[in-house]
Amino acid sequence: MDAEVVDWVEVPDGWLLRGTPAEAVAEVAERYARTGVPVEWYRKEAPRSRVRVAAFRIARTQVTVGEWASFARATGRPLPQAPADHPVTGVTWEAATAYCRWLGERLGTPGQIRLPAEDEWERAARGDDGREFPWGDTYRTGFANLVDLGLGTTAPVGSFPGGASPYGVLDLAGNADEWTSTRYAPYPGAPAEVPVTEEWAFDPHITRGGAFCHDIDLARCARRHGAYERDLTAIGVGFRLAADADTR
Repeated sequence: MDAEVVDWVEVPDGWLLRGTPAEAVAEVAERYARTGVPVEWYRKEAPRSRVRVAAFRIARTQVTVGEWASFARATGRPLPQAPADHPVTGVTWEAATAYCRWLGERLGTPGQIRLPAEDEWERAARGDDGREFPWGDTYRTGFANLVDLGLGTTAPVGSFPGGASPYGVLDLAGNADEWTSTRYAPYPGAPAEVPVTEEWAFDPHITRGGAFCHDIDLARCARRHGAYERDLTAIGVGFRLAADADTR
């Protein structure tokens, strides 16, 4: 998409099987033990809950360098040094929300374009069935740009159609990690060991999906994480757009 057009995917009102059952957390940690991620990080996904999510729209692909460039020129921000069709990375949460406001005004829909909430992101990835990855329950190399693929950098958005979610949203796993509008907090009913705050993250907002430099556990639909380093380019943090459902 260019800066004037958003390829929206309509996600219907429905139920999200959010998170991971508390009794399954240890098994999940063991399954991905080779990544070195401690079990404490997976506990943040618990408990499994059935959550109603109102209809909304989400962009089919992540915001690209080319789209960001229009915003950067208009606002005096630096231009990323990456191909125009790759996802923009190195974007702070504040800059991502500023882009949403700017694009909404440019398209004549002020205040309507935003970042997805964490539950919206997970519903766009999982659909109705609580699947492990956007494409199903089994990890498949080549369905997402993660460290196992070996590219070592971003790829053009939409390069992995096999990894599409049930609604046809692309790159929800890998390529660029994605900001949500949600600040980290334990889920209601979370195990007592789950931290109330994320002291290791310099920004409290949840990111989802993982990036080209991340292992496969971050591609899981339930995985909750955040900006653990200030170099947001190195850890591949970008974003995609969301909006309320089109009721016209």
